[in-house]
Amino acid sequence: MAPQLFVVLTSLLAVASASPCKPPIYTLPETGTGTELPAVSAGLNLLKIAVGHGIQNYTCASNDASTKAAGALAVLYDITNLYPGSWPTGISAQAFDELSGRVYWAQDIPLRLQSACTATPGTPATTNASSEAEFGAVIADPFLPPSPLSLPGILPTEAPFLGHHYFDAAGVPTFDLSGAGLFGSMTKTGDVKAPLTAQTGILGTGSVDWLQLTASSNGRSVGIKEVYRVLTVGGASETCAVLDADSGSVPYAAIYWFFG
Repeated sequence: MAPQLFVVLTSLLAVASASPCKPPIYTLPETGTGTELPAVSAGLNLLKIAVGHGIQNYTCASNDASTKAAGALAVLYDITNLYPGSWPTGISAQAFDELSGRVYWAQDIPLRLQSACTATPGTPATTNASSEAEFGAVIADPFLPPSPLSLPGILPTEAPFLGHHYFDAAGVPTFDLSGAGLFGSMTKTGDVKAPLTAQTGILGTGSVDWLQLTASSNGRSVGIKEVYRVLTVGGASETCAVLDADSGSVPYAAIYWFFG
């Protein structure tokens, strides 16, 4: 009888940890390196948590120059209700922390790419600028029609489409969370290196930094005052020598926390 009793007690503990009487305690992930992002500003409340999947873009002036970030394109999906302790849909802390990596490898890049076949997980891209096999998006129309994220066996339920992340014509990081009526026009105010344990992505170039972004003074933001990019996978640039002094795009995924 002891094994059965253990199972029953374990089940009860699981229910108690995700109870409607106990709202989850939201805690931003930390790198564990001793260098962390600035704390969320006092008085702000969590609005949404999202997993983002897309590409980071880079340009080069010459073969021996350093790459220059040229923005990003990503689709964002609402995973707020999957946060550990959320009743009745919350998942384990480990599963939640692994979502960006699982999405990175299991979902096609949800963008309209110049070479559609490279959207498939595991498809290597060549860095020859004349090749069609690259991760660059169709700039004039990069976003596919909105749809939820469905990954059976990874997500217990569909993650609703939340919005898009891109850089506007002035190079300002922008989050259009049309699914929640929120909009963020942001400025980077903090960054730390991803931990050494972060996944380096399909090109093996490394994971992009974790970031804190604050609403820009341009007054365009609606509801969003701070954004945190954490738990990044891939996205770090190739060298200009590899890119042959051209532009390049690198797939990435990350978890975004939105505060207002």
